Amino acid sequence: MIRTRFKKVLLVAPDTYPDRLVTDCRTVKHISTVANIFPSLYALNPDVVIFDYDYVGKDIETILRRIKVNKFYDKLRVCCYKSSPNEKIDGLLKALGVDDLVYSEEFMKPQKTKTILNNFGSLFDSSILKWVAGVSH
Repeated sequence: MIRTRFKKVLLVAPDTYPDRLVTDCRTVKHISTVANIFPSLYALNPDVVIFDYDYVGKDIETILRRIKVNKFYDKLRVCCYKSSPNEKIDGLLKALGVDDLVYSEEFMKPQKTKTILNNFGSLFDSSILKWVAGVSH
C-alpha cells in the first residue's frame, strides 16, 4: 500500500497489523512500544513513518507535534493507518502534519488489474507533476 520508492520505513503498530500495508517495502522496522519511537527515528532515519492510529491513540498528537517542530525530521513523511474515516479526527491529523491517511477499507477492496496506461500513469508522481506545473507558470 505504501509506495516502493521509500527505502526505509518505520512502522508503529501492535504485533498484528495488515501485511498489505508494507508489502513492497524492503527495509521495515516494526515497533510495538510507543516509548521507542524517537530513539528508533534517530537510529534508523527513515523516509516514512507509519502510525496505527487505533494503537497509538491519544499520544499521536504530542508525537506529531514533536516531529514537526524538530528540524531533524524535515524530510520525514508521516502516514497514519486508521480503521475508519472520521472527518474531525482526519482534519486534525492533516493539520498536525500527517501526509497520507490509509484506511482498512482500502485493504478489503480487491486490487485492480493494471493496464499499460495505468502503469504509464504511475510513473508520474504527484511531485513531478507539481514541478512541471510550477515550471510552466
